[in-house]
Amino acid sequence: SIYEMFGNECCLSTGEVIKVIGFKINKLIASICENNEVSRFSAKVELPLNFPGLYKVVADKTPYVSIEEITKKVSIGPTRFGHPCFYSPEDIKLANLTIKHGEQITFNSVEEVNGTMAVNCGVVRNNQSHSFTLPLSQEGKFYECEDDQIYTLKEIAEWKIPKCRNRIVKLSNTLHTWDSSNPLPENFDGCLILTPVYEVQAVMKFRKDIVHILSDLDVEVKDITDCYDISSFLQPLSLEDVFERTSKEFPMVAEIMEGPSGSQKPYNLLHTGKEIVIYKKYQATRVLASEIRSDSPKRHFLIPPSYKGKFKRRPREFPTAYDLEIARSEKEQLHVVATKAFDSPHKELFSVSVGDQFLVQQCQTSEVLYEGRKKVIDVLACEQILSDTYRKVLLPMYMEGGFVEVIHDKKQYQLSEICKEFRLPFNVKVSVRDLSVEEDVLAAVPGLQLEEEITDSYLLISSTNSPVESWEIPVYRLNMSVHLLSKDVQAVVPPATKTTVEEISEEQYYMVRRYENQTLHPPPRPPKKPA
Repeated sequence: SIYEMFGNECCLSTGEVIKVIGFKINKLIASICENNEVSRFSAKVELPLNFPGLYKVVADKTPYVSIEEITKKVSIGPTRFGHPCFYSPEDIKLANLTIKHGEQITFNSVEEVNGTMAVNCGVVRNNQSHSFTLPLSQEGKFYECEDDQIYTLKEIAEWKIPKCRNRIVKLSNTLHTWDSSNPLPENFDGCLILTPVYEVQAVMKFRKDIVHILSDLDVEVKDITDCYDISSFLQPLSLEDVFERTSKEFPMVAEIMEGPSGSQKPYNLLHTGKEIVIYKKYQATRVLASEIRSDSPKRHFLIPPSYKGKFKRRPREFPTAYDLEIARSEKEQLHVVATKAFDSPHKELFSVSVGDQFLVQQCQTSEVLYEGRKKVIDVLACEQILSDTYRKVLLPMYMEGGFVEVIHDKKQYQLSEICKEFRLPFNVKVSVRDLSVEEDVLAAVPGLQLEEEITDSYLLISSTNSPVESWEIPVYRLNMSVHLLSKDVQAVVPPATKTTVEEISEEQYYMVRRYENQTLHPPPRPPKKPA
């Protein structure tokens, strides 16, 4: 059989030995779902894995009958996606613990315990985590727990579709406006049944790349695993696999088997067949920034601390008085202009007109008459700027108005100074571009909102043949496979590190914000306007 995929022609001749290294979902067939069944009026549509949108996974109503069935069908692994949760409708009595019926059990990893394969599990009780193991032989009914996380289609395909089962998902929010090329109906916000179409990933004796074979290719094969020396094949590793290696295994030399797409440096240098040195793995900080514009889509960037450009401040916009309180700082007084009128329902509080200017002071409480009774509410104390004097006024914290900041500060700031001196989010514009790079992508952006500092996983790499500079490459956003070479690293100390501003897609932006915000508590909601 000769077939072509991704522009590579591949011949599978009789007697060819193929080492299967993985199964991967190539695309998804989607049908609109009603009451957990395919709608009678729904046509099947093909969705690529990069189809935009974020989705919630609907818990599968069909139980698993043993722990072994779960391990065979469900992805359990070291990443943040690989910890599925199940519950049993009956108590499970263990030697030193009883798992109550309905209690959420998190599956963390599969390993050998005292010669028996088992799953490391955990339950949380009163904010305390309790760990235990369940043998693969444990039988019973195990149901999927509800999952409140949101995922991209690619993440669902990789981690959330059990083998031999379909998956129902609910559209959480779309990332792009609907257009005629979208296979889903306009304004669709319902559920979809996803049926996966697989591809087999394999390596062959005399090829240095990974071969992708669609599962419906008409080829007959025979399993010879038990009688063949598989060590003669190359072992492809993803960047996540490399990152999971222990720190003392670095530095290492590797050859790229599948390079990433993209014309941005250094991705355009990472082509198939190139040898690289991977010096170390580490966590690095970035500042997440988005273009300021009223229409979408906005551009998003991850800016390294080493960025050498300078910024000038841009006015911030505040939709409520509550936002003014959040943005207020001890370092400088916040000066704003009202862009929307507000008529106060209480005579004790101030009514705002468009164009009124205020200096924001502090949050306090005030008594107001409400339906003939005195009531204490939160207010924002401000000074209204008049032509020749100041007047103390109180704004209700629930006030929905509109304010724009007045900037008096003309100073130019480095990124590190902004992160140290001001609270993010913070609006800026590049005033002096970074001259250490050929093209500063931020310089052309009319306005940027620096949203938050994040921490991400990186590998430090350089070329083996001309190591004049080393590059940081992101582990979780770069689709790339390598195999390790048994070569010594000539220079253990990496050359000068080049860090670049990374432009990320809208989908990646949502992912970065989601993981970062999992550990943060949301700010309290602003007070509601009295009914």
